[in-house]
Amino acid sequence: MDLQQIKQRFGIIGGSPKLNHAIGIATQVAPTDISVLINGESGTGKEVFPQIIHHLSARKHGPYIAVNCGAIPDGTIDSELFGHEKGAFTGAHESRKGYFEVADGGTLFLDEVAELPLQTQVRLLRVLETGEFIKVGSSKVIKSNIRVVAATNINVNEAISKGRFREDLYYRLNTVPIQIPPLRDRREDINLLFRKFSADFAEKYRMPAVRLNENAQKSLASFPWPGNVRQLKNVTEQISVVEEERDITLEILAKYLPSHQNSKLPMVIGDSKAGSDFSEREILYKVLFDMKKDMTKLKKIVLDLVEKGVDPMVHEDNATIIKKLYQQVDIPNEPLEPVVMQSSNLDNLDNLDHSEQYHEPEEIIEESLSLEEREKELIIKALTKHKGKRKYASEELGISERTLYRKIKEYDLN
Repeated sequence: MDLQQIKQRFGIIGGSPKLNHAIGIATQVAPTDISVLINGESGTGKEVFPQIIHHLSARKHGPYIAVNCGAIPDGTIDSELFGHEKGAFTGAHESRKGYFEVADGGTLFLDEVAELPLQTQVRLLRVLETGEFIKVGSSKVIKSNIRVVAATNINVNEAISKGRFREDLYYRLNTVPIQIPPLRDRREDINLLFRKFSADFAEKYRMPAVRLNENAQKSLASFPWPGNVRQLKNVTEQISVVEEERDITLEILAKYLPSHQNSKLPMVIGDSKAGSDFSEREILYKVLFDMKKDMTKLKKIVLDLVEKGVDPMVHEDNATIIKKLYQQVDIPNEPLEPVVMQSSNLDNLDNLDHSEQYHEPEEIIEESLSLEEREKELIIKALTKHKGKRKYASEELGISERTLYRKIKEYDLN
């Protein structure tokens, strides 16, 4: 059977060299019993290739069973694959054959094989190596003459490094790998696939087939198609059903193509909790680093004031210093009100160190204790200046009117 006959028999559309290469490998390994691992993104049509391998092999008259490993709960996956004995677990009212026993003499296709639990992976490895398995709740060894074809859409090497997939099972399955190209790597097939899907839906819904003009065809071929053939088929069906116009322009097509300007982020494989802890740790480091930078800026401001002969402890408004610290604005030259300084504080100012390691805990404590009084004074000044009008006072202070109202009640300024 030549390449074109295989495509016609299994409904494969396209003439991409990468697609033809994948089909060629499948036909070469079909007559053997070698295990095959099919790699490809979601929606590329990986499920067709196990059928090619099965129907071109000596097992074509035997059963062919496809199992989606990701759709079976972890608690029942062993029972589904290997069967169970009566009473093996709660709800096991009778014995049951698993897929490995039912597919004896045929082919078993394990889709999304990387989703299998590690315990099940150990059982699968034993079947592949010895052809033997044991039902859940039994001690009897059962022989099975079966060929396994597996498929996955994730990076298996990354899953191995994360401890999600056994390396020995990977090498046992990956005797012959088949890589299915994504749709963006076979752009010459995109418009051909669209015409095929359009004709199929026209027959299904009994309506004329939609057609793309030249600009729409170019846009369709340049789209990245993250969902691959499955996404293209869905878009074609939407256009066929929704649009009354059968001649599709670029403007009409654009309504059905989602924006693809966003960057593609890699999928994280591993414990989500571990990732969360790592993010929280990063945030904590950043906060500490920002605090260190803020302290450095504050010390520089104090040093500048000292060098200019201004005592930083007698400034009219601490909020002005904080504003300069966070917004990088100049401190206005306002008249200063003298206050009495303690001699210990003066001595501390004389001994200021200009290095990055300088730290003065006494000054920080005194500043934090005076913030409420300073805030209260600023609110009173703003209200006095604007004759009690809260709207203008809040604008003067740079806070919302609701916050000002709360502060007035908090400080009992009514």
